[in-house]
Amino acid sequence: MTASRNDHEHKLQRLRDAMAEQDIDLLITLKPEHSFYLGGFNPIIYSHPVVALLPRDGEPRLLVHALRDDHARASTSLQHIHLYGAWSTKVTMGPDWLKALAAIVAELGLERARIGVEDNFLTIQRQRQLAAALPDARWADSSALFFEARMIKSPAEIADARIAADIANVGMDAAVQALRDGGSERDIVLASQAAMGQHWNAQYPDVEVADFGSLEGGVFHGLQAWALSGERMFLNADVPTTRRPQPGELTSILIWTSANGTHAEIERTVALGEIPDPHRQALDAVLSLREELRPLLRPGTPIAALFAATRAGLERRGYPRNIPGRIGHGIGLGAHEALSLDAQSSHALQPGMLITFEPNLRVPPVCGTQISDTVLITEDGCEFLTAGHDGFVQA
Repeated sequence: MTASRNDHEHKLQRLRDAMAEQDIDLLITLKPEHSFYLGGFNPIIYSHPVVALLPRDGEPRLLVHALRDDHARASTSLQHIHLYGAWSTKVTMGPDWLKALAAIVAELGLERARIGVEDNFLTIQRQRQLAAALPDARWADSSALFFEARMIKSPAEIADARIAADIANVGMDAAVQALRDGGSERDIVLASQAAMGQHWNAQYPDVEVADFGSLEGGVFHGLQAWALSGERMFLNADVPTTRRPQPGELTSILIWTSANGTHAEIERTVALGEIPDPHRQALDAVLSLREELRPLLRPGTPIAALFAATRAGLERRGYPRNIPGRIGHGIGLGAHEALSLDAQSSHALQPGMLITFEPNLRVPPVCGTQISDTVLITEDGCEFLTAGHDGFVQA
């Protein structure tokens, strides 16, 4: 996963500006998405920590286990890649990543500096390890700093989101066709994933679709789909079964994709044959509300105001007791980024934001809707990157 140097510098400068505002001298991150954000390297399997460092004044650095050396150098343009651990003939800074990290910080002359780490990600054990390795450092929470930087996407991230969305659209087409053909939940998912994989292979040979893993596993294939039919819709997220959607039922089809680390999402509600009036009324309410809200998807709209308009629209349509907790979220390096489209948000929409737009209704056990698109906020409005089937399909 590589991006242009200008694009990478753009992201780093956003972080450095925020570091200056918060008087942070050095960022240290172990979060997979953020070591990728700083260094452009996703090892996929994080069986050993990957540590990225960004001095306020100086070039970013990457600390990886020796067995990841070749992969890291093939993935990133960073000049400073440091190794720890033991692997074949690799020359390392020693067997311990903490001692190697301390040596790098000392080389930078930042042992007593104000260092930013992500309190909302690090375990207590990791925080104690870092404090012991760098006993003279002054610590700051950099969680919000990364959140703010990631909220506005770079040109390369937007380009990758378009690719992820294109793959997702293909997956949705295949999923809907499999449902029309009488397929089970598993048949729908398998057809969708096969179509996405073939499209990726044919159209995007240089694009990676791996996702971010953890210390206990990796995600090599980030083209995901699932389907929930009938009453199983209310589970929201569950593995597909061999259950076949029945006439008169609704099925939720949900697809997440990743291209070079950037995600897209498309979700649709599909009816098999004629459906009961309560289902139809709920779907019509959400579809008309989406069109009513669409002019608000533009720079300057407070997210809280967008949510308030959703609430008012659902109340007018007769659903005052079924207001969702939120109507979308940020998307990018994460399939669910921290930006939440809810009543408590203090943010306004800005150009370069990637969000999901998903006002929905849940009326258990009568009916539910799940309709979501990936939306780019542009200079003068918005662009729906995912599209097709108008949010609802009569199979």
